[in-house]
Amino acid sequence: MSMDTPEDEALAERHRRRMQRKKEVVDAKIGAAQRDCGLIVITTGNGKGKSSSAFGMVARSLGHGMKVGIVQFIKGAMPSGEEHFFRRFPEEVRLHVMGEGYTWNTQDRERDAAKAREAWSIAAGMLQDPALGLVVLDELNIALKYRYLDVQQVIDDLLGRPEMQHVVITGRGAPPELVEVAHTVTEMNVVKHAFAQGIRAQPGVEL
Repeated sequence: MSMDTPEDEALAERHRRRMQRKKEVVDAKIGAAQRDCGLIVITTGNGKGKSSSAFGMVARSLGHGMKVGIVQFIKGAMPSGEEHFFRRFPEEVRLHVMGEGYTWNTQDRERDAAKAREAWSIAAGMLQDPALGLVVLDELNIALKYRYLDVQQVIDDLLGRPEMQHVVITGRGAPPELVEVAHTVTEMNVVKHAFAQGIRAQPGVEL
């Protein structure tokens, strides 16, 4: 037996009306979004979760039967959990790791730039391959920030990709020119981070 008070019933009715209005707004937006195309998605900012988001989209894409290309810029001195995992799927995932670690470890700008150009040549090939439904360019923003690569050449290659190919770009400091051509841009902000508390990077969380 219901023991609702008049106040409970009034609250339920207000909630129902609020959700009805919300549904009408959402339905209208869904109805207006009828176009399909390949997206350029950027995750940037100083907070954690940029690459994690990208690799979540890799998992989603594989779940839909898509083939994926991944190029990791900057990282590579030590294998990451995502590299270990996605190398288990050689038929579905093409993965290239640039190679020599973070720029503050290498301390060799010319070598870093040469490695970045080499990695971009591989990425550019992926951006021309219609068999790849998703291409992840992990930490590309860092390579652009340090001017290892020409941002206009990167944009030209992105805009010349197959019509339905999605691209996810990660890294701090996304250049404004790249943000301008992207469809979706998310900036990750820091509220707290374990590293500031003296806790080193943990497998499965940071690497």
